Amino acid sequence: MSNMNQTIIEAFDFRHATKKFNSNKKISEEDFDTILESGRLSPSSLGLEPWRFVVIQNKKLRDKLKPYSWGAQKQLDTASHFVLIFARKNVTAHSNYVQHLIRGIKEYEDSTIPAVEEKFDNFQASFHIADNDRTLYDWASKQTYIALGNMMTSAALLGIDSCPMEGFDLDKVTEILSEEGILDTEHFGISVMVAFGYRAQEPAHGKIRQSKEDVISWIE
Repeated sequence: MSNMNQTIIEAFDFRHATKKFNSNKKISEEDFDTILESGRLSPSSLGLEPWRFVVIQNKKLRDKLKPYSWGAQKQLDTASHFVLIFARKNVTAHSNYVQHLIRGIKEYEDSTIPAVEEKFDNFQASFHIADNDRTLYDWASKQTYIALGNMMTSAALLGIDSCPMEGFDLDKVTEILSEEGILDTEHFGISVMVAFGYRAQEPAHGKIRQSKEDVISWIE
C-alpha cells in the first residue's frame, strides 16, 4: 500500500463519532479554515452549491439549542467548533439564486443561458426533483451531505475529531435560529449539525463495519 493510500485509510480508521471533546483544546484557525474550505469546494449536483455553513461559537446560543438537540448534548458543551449546515430551498433554474449563479458567478454567455436552463429543467424533471417544494428541498439537503463527508474526512486527515448529528427537534431549532436572525426560513432549512474538536478519550473499540463482501459488488 502506498503512503497516500495508507494515510487515507488511517484517517478513516481514526475518525469516529466523538460524543465528548476536550473543551480545553481548540482547533487552530488555519486547520478550521481548511475544514470549511473542503466543504465550500465540495461537488454538488449541477454545481449549484445549495448550502450554507454557519459556525456557532456563541455559548449562549449553544446553551439555547441544547434542550432541543438531544444528539448534541455533550458536543454543544465541549466542541471547539460547532457547525450547522443549511440546505437551500426552491433551487430551480429560474430561481433568483440560480440566475445569480449562472450569470454573476459562473458568468455564462447570455446566448448559452436558455440551453443551461433547459438542461437544469430536464434533469430535475427526470429525477422528480422539482415535483414539489419538498422534493426540491430533499435534493438540496442530500447535496449538503457531500460537503459534510468531505469536512469530516479533512478533519480526520488533520488529526481532528468530528461528530455529525441529526438528533434535534427540527421545528424548535428552526424557530430559535429564525428568532435569532440566523436562519432565513424562506430560503433555507437546517440539514444537519456537525461538531469538531479533539476527543476527550479514546473510543472503547476500533472501527466495526460490515465486510467488503457484504457491501461491494463487481459487475464485469
